[in-house]
Amino acid sequence: MKEEYDFTNAEQGRFYRPIEELEIPVYLDANIRAVLMKKLKETGSELSLNAIVNSLIKHDIEISRKISF
Repeated sequence: MKEEYDFTNAEQGRFYRPIEELEIPVYLDANIRAVLMKKLKETGSELSLNAIVNSLIKHDIEISRKISF
């Protein structure tokens, strides 16, 4: 490491991205992905895997809200 670095032309916050803007990948287990993809192909749905997973998670959140006291 250098003793001293030159930051005269530095731009503060140039690479900053708020955490809300980051899209974090979610990796499904192979068997879960296979089941969902099979269901998509069987139904001939125009929905994407992303839309199906988001829908399932939203539904699960609603169920958990209803059963919590």
